[in-house]
Amino acid sequence: MTNHEVELLAVGAGPANLALAVALEELGVDGLAENSLFIERGQTVEWQRGLLLPWTKSQVAFAKDLVTLRNPRSRFTFLNYLRSVGRLDDFINMGSFTPYRVEVSGYLRWVSESLRKVRLQLGCDCVSIEPQRNPAGALTGWLTRLGDGTTISSRYLVIGAGRDPYVPAEFAKLPADRVIHSTQYRQRVAALDKTKQHRVAVVGAAQSAAEMFRATQIDLPNSDVSWVMRSIGLRAYDTNKFTNELYYPSYIDKFFEARPEGRDQILREMHLTNYSGVESDLLQELYTSMYLDRLAGVDQRRLVPMTDIVGARTEGDEVVLELSDRKTGTVSELRRDLVLLGTGFVREMPRLVRGLSDAIGLDRIEVNRQYRLQLDEPSDAACYLQGVNEATHGIADSLLSVLGNRAGDIAQDILAHRAGRRTNGVHRPAERLAAVPMSADGAVPA
Repeated sequence: MTNHEVELLAVGAGPANLALAVALEELGVDGLAENSLFIERGQTVEWQRGLLLPWTKSQVAFAKDLVTLRNPRSRFTFLNYLRSVGRLDDFINMGSFTPYRVEVSGYLRWVSESLRKVRLQLGCDCVSIEPQRNPAGALTGWLTRLGDGTTISSRYLVIGAGRDPYVPAEFAKLPADRVIHSTQYRQRVAALDKTKQHRVAVVGAAQSAAEMFRATQIDLPNSDVSWVMRSIGLRAYDTNKFTNELYYPSYIDKFFEARPEGRDQILREMHLTNYSGVESDLLQELYTSMYLDRLAGVDQRRLVPMTDIVGARTEGDEVVLELSDRKTGTVSELRRDLVLLGTGFVREMPRLVRGLSDAIGLDRIEVNRQYRLQLDEPSDAACYLQGVNEATHGIADSLLSVLGNRAGDIAQDILAHRAGRRTNGVHRPAERLAAVPMSADGAVPA
């Protein structure tokens, strides 16, 4: 079994960790970037690969890319990407702040291929992480195990692999070939026979369910599709400019310093800005499409609102869903061939993080303002969590809005931690470093 040693290991090559890779390259201090390794389970760098459909758009402005809000002069901006591929004029002419999802994915791939110091390795499936301790029992680093048996030792660890897909208990025991979570939609549906008259159930009432419902019209055009949801109907995201100010990177400090009661209220009232809603243009498109179906007397797609799925089983080649009408209490059956889950993600910490927490012996999983895992002991090592800290850092934490600034916070904290003094062989963190000045190309002046 091969073991590799690096100073910093980042798990996942999504937007969060790519933003960190850019920050490390631009800081350019003491060889940290050159001794950093980023690993990604996929064979390619893609964004939201399960729903990477030609017509889907980002709900976030292009300037909230990996770096612009932290360093608008960086060579890693989205606009510089467009310029490098000869599409800047076309994008400007579109007159839209929100790019298509395939453009964002192309931008991320371009960034990953443009890194000069940080190493990125694809096809690395991280299966577990455990602490490493010296003979005295002090925590000195992390041992990451990959699916091929390889291990990687690191002093610093950044986990940015995203949350685990949520599969409700009613569907967990169904055959895997009959259930498709939105994170697998594009790959799995591509393997189906488009000419067959599939009977499909879409579950959920938010953006991912809406995108799959619309996509089936193209991907499975002869199919009969029922869209089952608990809500009374579809609702648009709340995207007014006043609530959008709570997505500013500068709002993180206010949220972090708020009382628990205040945080709860903010998260509760901001829920419809990112969850349980659908982008307004897509809502209009869906309504128009279904209106035209009714006008033509076509009844292949329907909404089934105010309905609970109280059971699911297989009978022969069919999936049988037990539906409970919330208005009347009536229970009925819906027989389908395929179930598409737009049910989002598990709200608790990802399995990988929970396993690491158990191995360390932590009573709870908490991070400080700089996203560093609270270890309850002095340590030479540090671990950072990206994209899973809504409870302490606000609703923007899982989105693109704060990527660049958060990456800068983590990079600066790592540098401060490295500069800390040791007492009896154990690390004592230094105070956070002041911001490192950068030149126009993102490098640190001599």
